[in-house]
Amino acid sequence: MAFSTFNPFDLSGKVAIVTGSNTGLGAGMALALAQAGCDIVGVCRADPGETPARVEAAGRRFVEVRADLSSVAAVDDILGAAVEACGRLDILVNNAGIIRRDDALTFGEDDWDAVMDVNLKSVFFLAQAAARRFVAQGGGGKIINIASMLSFQGGIRVASYTASKSGVLGLTRLLANEWAAHGVNVNAIAPGYMATANTAALRDDAQRNGEILSRIPAGRWGAPDDLAGPVVFLASAASDYVHGHTLAVDGGWLAR
Repeated sequence: MAFSTFNPFDLSGKVAIVTGSNTGLGAGMALALAQAGCDIVGVCRADPGETPARVEAAGRRFVEVRADLSSVAAVDDILGAAVEACGRLDILVNNAGIIRRDDALTFGEDDWDAVMDVNLKSVFFLAQAAARRFVAQGGGGKIINIASMLSFQGGIRVASYTASKSGVLGLTRLLANEWAAHGVNVNAIAPGYMATANTAALRDDAQRNGEILSRIPAGRWGAPDDLAGPVVFLASAASDYVHGHTLAVDGGWLAR
């Protein structure tokens, strides 16, 4: 009896753009994709940190792109750099995001616009540019947006973040509806409470930290490594019939 050696999770020869690849969840996902065979185009505003060395240690290429995603003016430069350096594009991970905290009664317009521009506007226009490239190349492609628990819940003191991440969930569905016919899979990952810079204020608040941990069935904050399997799955042929889904990676938070 002959057995197939096809590995649906193998990403050898693929090229992935990962925004916010220098730290936290973005760095973890970039490394996971590299370990599965991807070359990585890492997008960040400042120093790329340890990510290039970690990707190269996995035997893959890292292309650094400095860009400020508060403006869509960077989108064409990002796609151009990826294609110039690697010749093609197969995967986009829209990970870059920011957060601002204040009571809704006093939340300011600047904090609203800053979050919406990075977390939602740039997500759409990067996805649009990537999808255009996928269609031009032929053969489809994968877009993975990073949503949040606040795509499902309201939260407190993070009005623009909640609005942006709720928008990511809805936008993921819309883009999947329009682009599935082109062989483009658009899905999202909704991380739970992760130990990253964005949650440092919560983890440093003993009361809030205790409240959060008491609701997580897994009994711990998540780590970047917890997104490795999900991002490789959604970037690979294993997810070819998955469209418009937002996958919660939350230690059971939403099940409570």
